Amino acid sequence: MKRKTFLKGLIAATAFAALPLTAAAEDTIKIGEINHYKRLAAFAGPYKLGIELAIEEVNEAGGVLGKPLEFIFRDDQGEPGEAIKIAEELMTREGAVMLTGTILSNVGLAISSFAGEKGYVYLASEPLADSIVWGAGNPYTFRLRASTYMQAAMLAEAAAKTDAVTYATIAPNYAYGKDAVAAFKENLTRLKPEVEFVAEQWPGVFKIDAGAEVQALERAKPDAIYNVTFGPDLAKFVREGGDRGLFDGRQIFGLLSGEPEYLDPLGDEAPEGWIVTGYPWYDLTDGPEGAFVKAYQAAYNDYPRVGSLVGYMTVQSIVAALERAGSTESEAIRAAFEGLDVSTPMGEITFREIDNQSTAGAYVGTTALRDGGGIMVDWEYKDGANYLPSDEEVKKLRPSE
Repeated sequence: MKRKTFLKGLIAATAFAALPLTAAAEDTIKIGEINHYKRLAAFAGPYKLGIELAIEEVNEAGGVLGKPLEFIFRDDQGEPGEAIKIAEELMTREGAVMLTGTILSNVGLAISSFAGEKGYVYLASEPLADSIVWGAGNPYTFRLRASTYMQAAMLAEAAAKTDAVTYATIAPNYAYGKDAVAAFKENLTRLKPEVEFVAEQWPGVFKIDAGAEVQALERAKPDAIYNVTFGPDLAKFVREGGDRGLFDGRQIFGLLSGEPEYLDPLGDEAPEGWIVTGYPWYDLTDGPEGAFVKAYQAAYNDYPRVGSLVGYMTVQSIVAALERAGSTESEAIRAAFEGLDVSTPMGEITFREIDNQSTAGAYVGTTALRDGGGIMVDWEYKDGANYLPSDEEVKKLRPSE
């Protein structure tokens, strides 16, 4: 009897193992999340926490399409080739129904291209390069965050109201930095045709020689500087520029420079008077914005960063798409994302049908010091829908599909 029981169990186990992975994975709906968790931990860590908070809320409310939602997190080490390899494994072996994630734009572009070729839906939650939805856009890639163009246009609007005429720029030498400078130039020149750009500096990402860059910018004698550096490059630039007086008497515009991930590490060395995009979580107390901040603080005994907000909104967007699709099939999810409306802590956003870009906006304000650290003051939330090119312009930018 014991031998028969053992054989029956062996046969049953073998049969289960032979089932397609999709059949074994039917208890949950899996999303493949790819990011640079070690290389960019300051951003990716809070981003993951935001995702986990949203997943907990979704599953406590009954899940999506009657099943629990599950994210499979994978680290690509910031390498495009590794990201593509992971994406293939997530979709074909792990049973993921779609992909999301990435911070670095070159990695996001690689996954986007792969998703377009394979017909996998990819929600580019964090990468900001404009080409993700325009020049290299495809029907299967959607972007959540306000793009480089959108945030640069917000800063250009502020710059046009100042007396500055000559500008210098500094940006990392890859897709995101190139797009950021081009967008700022385009928008500022349109708003204020007399402006002149007198210098451009292009340090390698995370390889800045801050002393040399500051010297080159100072030699140009600009009225204002447009800064796109971030992370450790931003910290080095701020310290070197401050020590050498580069920022004295000049207006500085900083893309992402007001984000807690990058501003907080500067402590009392944080610059004052810069006009920046960022996230003033400390002033968000009411409505959906305040509710998110309170929930995050209660869950983690810590304050949210921009990454936290993006991670949370990533889950909200995916859940809304799945519910609208009523299915986990790629084509149904893709169709559901087009024109999708989502309620988020930033308010209602829409994934535009014409280019798959969401209308999520950004906060623009001025840096200041408070209690030994940098914050944003006099800030305003800018609706992303107001800072996107017209449909006619997008049609010229986006490849035919």
